[in-house]
Amino acid sequence: MNHSASVRIEGVVKKHGSFTALHGLDLDIQPGEFFALLGPSGSGKTTTLRILAGLESVNAGRVLLDEKDVTHKQPGERDVAMVFQSYALYPHMTVGENIAFPLKMIGKSSGEIQVAVKAAADKVAISHLLTRRPGQLSGGQQQRCALARAIVRKPRLFLLDEPLSNLDAKLRLETRAELRKLQRSLGVTAVYVTHDQEEAMTVADRMAVFMEGRIVQIGTPRDIFQRPASVAVAGFIGTPPINMLAAELSSGIVDVGGVTLPVEGYDHGNGSVVLGVRPGGLRIASSGIPARVDFIEDLGDSIIVNLLLNGKPVKVRADQRPSLSEGQDVFVTFAPTAAHLFDPQTGLRL
Repeated sequence: MNHSASVRIEGVVKKHGSFTALHGLDLDIQPGEFFALLGPSGSGKTTTLRILAGLESVNAGRVLLDEKDVTHKQPGERDVAMVFQSYALYPHMTVGENIAFPLKMIGKSSGEIQVAVKAAADKVAISHLLTRRPGQLSGGQQQRCALARAIVRKPRLFLLDEPLSNLDAKLRLETRAELRKLQRSLGVTAVYVTHDQEEAMTVADRMAVFMEGRIVQIGTPRDIFQRPASVAVAGFIGTPPINMLAAELSSGIVDVGGVTLPVEGYDHGNGSVVLGVRPGGLRIASSGIPARVDFIEDLGDSIIVNLLLNGKPVKVRADQRPSLSEGQDVFVTFAPTAAHLFDPQTGLRL
């Protein structure tokens, strides 16, 4: 078991000319944690990863690995390994030579290298491919080769930049589970960049949600799903996305289009609110908020009923196909605990 690194980012600012890519970032990652940086493209997550790797400088702030300041250290002095979206394999070298490359660079003996390459290739199940060249491999095999090259050095910190985005859907699911197992077995700290919230939710111990160069929420996937800090986070996490409705709050009761329903945990406060209810939290009932069935999506294991509520699209997730037809008038309701209320001005959770 090799030692894993703690990571601390303090007040990091990154500018590209007049554009600020990161606005004073603060982040703490525990040793051995699988930590995801999640956000839409352009939100600053890859920039953060490149700063951790030493591939980008900072305009202000510090980066600490195991409490040591590495802000101005070169990538080679940081004991980190990075797996890129494009794999970045050398096409003229065999798989074995690609995996061996980082060890050659630090002058390990050929005996040591052979043992280490075999062990790393075994870990990702590609030891039968060591004599092939990258051009003869499938996308999934190339990805494993890139992983083996990263783990062969036994780094303390493992940085992954959208490593699954070039794989097809089925392979992505399989590799996701394997990555998680690999990280556990290595006991290494991993920082994982993705824009795919489902991916982050399934692999991460904790995650940071990025929006426009800022971290807007940090927590376990479950925390963030159950208590999103803002309208933006609530809308980004969860498939299909959360339903947002204009409502009026008055001492624990919300009024949606003239229908009043209780909400839990919001007894203080009155006035206009944004009501968020996840598709799984809404149900079709005999009374409640009137809506009309627009169309029905059958996903096999679940059904998404698309409704129009005051002309606004709303989605309800059901386990069984309800006996509804398009154009039918229905009512929807939700449990008091299913409601998320946000301030319409700031977008923040109430």
